Amino acid sequence: MSMRVLVVAALLGVAACDRSSAVPAVTVAPETGESRLSNIRQLTFGGENAEAYWSPDGRWITFQSTRDGRTCDEQFVMRANGADVQRVSDGRGKTTCGWFFPGSDRLFFASSTAHDSLCPARPDPSKGYVWPLDKYDIYTVNRDGSELKRLTNYDVYTAEGVLSPDGKRIVFTSLKDGDLDIYTMNVDGSDVRRLTSTPGYDGGPWWSPDGKRIVYRAHHPKDSTELRQYQELLAQGLIRPSKVELFVMNADGTDQRQVTALGGANFGPSWSPDGTKIIFSSNFVAPRSRNFELYLVDAAASMATAEQLERVTTHPSFDGFAMFSPNGKQLLWASNRNAKSDGETNVFVADFRWE
Repeated sequence: MSMRVLVVAALLGVAACDRSSAVPAVTVAPETGESRLSNIRQLTFGGENAEAYWSPDGRWITFQSTRDGRTCDEQFVMRANGADVQRVSDGRGKTTCGWFFPGSDRLFFASSTAHDSLCPARPDPSKGYVWPLDKYDIYTVNRDGSELKRLTNYDVYTAEGVLSPDGKRIVFTSLKDGDLDIYTMNVDGSDVRRLTSTPGYDGGPWWSPDGKRIVYRAHHPKDSTELRQYQELLAQGLIRPSKVELFVMNADGTDQRQVTALGGANFGPSWSPDGTKIIFSSNFVAPRSRNFELYLVDAAASMATAEQLERVTTHPSFDGFAMFSPNGKQLLWASNRNAKSDGETNVFVADFRWE
């Protein structure tokens, strides 16, 4: 489930597999207050580009995009410098949440290709701000777009996959048991284990560097009225994601605890290279706004408030989907900064100062 819909609407349809020539990366000055970021480079130009994640060797990046006039997210790869952009999804339906296997020659992502040649319909605007829970399943593919293979067969929302550091298991979110919960499975799709069971949304899971913990976002209805409203939307294939906080649990689902208590939408968490901090995106300062910033919080925190955070970005727009490079020296994220048109989202990389 792409949190980018907090900034842009869900979009439509695509064409067959292609290769695009990349515009050379350009340097963008950091904003005042972005003291941890230097040598910021913009890797994509135009359209909607987000959820960009490194390959384990740091040589490649997978991301989703509506580039070249497409109006629906498809899955792409590019080199770490923005060159050799290649679409790897099949051009049917829409995709989200790509991730490389070790070796960088094969990856997995979620797609609605089995159900839609075009994008699924957008939600009825009269329902307010909601996400559609489209019928994604997880697929694997070669980096050149060949040998697309289906890994899961649940025919319900199944996405948000991240590979464990040892390359043996995938953590993901699925509606397969009637609620939005977090699961793990072997990389061949076997040995599926459910980790969460509290009524409500649990998603966006991400392994810690040692593979022992998982950070995720969640919203658990507080009373019967809120639970009924959540379940009524769920029955329509919808969710209202404006209130989510960060949680951490052990890799087997035990010891679930809430990390933040900020209000608003807190999402896209990932870990610092040493596993002591979590970087995430939030609009808690103005929960009704589309201004999301990146923050750091102590991974051991409990019910952290604003005073316990460190702000990383200050640009007055969207910044999210942050991931540190395998060597821990760079930060990759998506942002509306330097946009040439309203709502344009691009992929950026910066050197990250730890001291």
